[in-house]
Amino acid sequence: MSEPKRRQLLQSLIAAPLAAAAPDPRAAGITVTGLEIFRVHVNRRGDWLLTRLSTSAGVTGIGDASHGGSDDAKVALIRRFFELFKGRSIFDIERPRMAAEPEIARRGSVAAIALSSLEQCLWDIRGKVSGVPAYDLLGGRLHARIRNYANINRSTEDRSPSGFAQMAERAVKAGFDAVKLAPFDGMPRRADPARLEEFTRLGIESAAAVRRAIGPKADLLIDAHSHFDLERGLDLARRLEPLNLFWLEEVTPARPLENLAAINRAARMPTAGGEAIYGLKGFYPYVAAGAVDILMPDVKYCGGMLELKKIAALAEAAAMPVSPHGPASPVGNIAAAHVCAAMPNFQILEYAFGEVAWRAELVDPPEQMAGGYLALSERPGLGIALNERLLKKLAAPA
Repeated sequence: MSEPKRRQLLQSLIAAPLAAAAPDPRAAGITVTGLEIFRVHVNRRGDWLLTRLSTSAGVTGIGDASHGGSDDAKVALIRRFFELFKGRSIFDIERPRMAAEPEIARRGSVAAIALSSLEQCLWDIRGKVSGVPAYDLLGGRLHARIRNYANINRSTEDRSPSGFAQMAERAVKAGFDAVKLAPFDGMPRRADPARLEEFTRLGIESAAAVRRAIGPKADLLIDAHSHFDLERGLDLARRLEPLNLFWLEEVTPARPLENLAAINRAARMPTAGGEAIYGLKGFYPYVAAGAVDILMPDVKYCGGMLELKKIAALAEAAAMPVSPHGPASPVGNIAAAHVCAAMPNFQILEYAFGEVAWRAELVDPPEQMAGGYLALSERPGLGIALNERLLKKLAAPA
């Protein structure tokens, strides 16, 4: 074979797979055109709020805006922030985020969640038009399956030790080897010391009951939901030592950070937190202070999938694992999972266990959770769509 023909053959062999993987060249001209919002009733603890963006090419993408404040306020902000995306390229993510930041600074979590739900939609769309899963756009898949822990807190109606233990047993039977509860949620923010001790003792008894229910080998995670001050928080960490916790989460409020850092230094188990923090700038002082051992950004609260990836990189530089918070809908879970798949320092993801029997069926194909692991497909985008039949049955106007 002559040299020119050999070069031509090599060029064709190189170009063929690249052409097959390349996105439609018209993708750069695709713009955001429409918005739908769905409110899906779940239970007394709150609904799931879902978004769907449409585009000039007919491709749609979905996102999650569940929990974290008034749904009505979030719906209004979603509609307002939609105007930042409308008419723009589906690849334009940073500019609308920057434009929304002053409102996020004023309104807090409800605004951050509203923005994030739209940003998630764009990653779904971008993956679809590029013909690749969203995790490939975020650095490529490092983890074929995503480990989840069962958060039984939202589904446990009987808040007694036996009630928590029964729900934990259900989670273990479903295949989960890690269980989380927040057994101090009934504690008043202000009360006399004797009353606070009563709630503390009951919470510890609930945690101990769950440990007995799941056995010594399964991982037990306890969320204190910031119900403690420094002195009582240090005491709590000492009293929980016999339970061999996977982590102790958010013992005190985030401010002052020195209190969390002091508990982190003293605790003999790993500590975790950061679920409500927005943005890379918000997480920097949290990491620098040594507030916790494990970062827990929530894809909704932190500003979206790209911001979650940035925060994970900050944590990686500090040699910290990342375990995203997010006991919400299967849409939010899969959005976070795509970022986790491309995260070198990913540890474990949160899963809201036992809330509704139809959870997995809300998306198509159904959520693939087995043995506590979420399977990620190779379908483009987030790899799921909303189940239109079930959506018509369950969703209310938003």
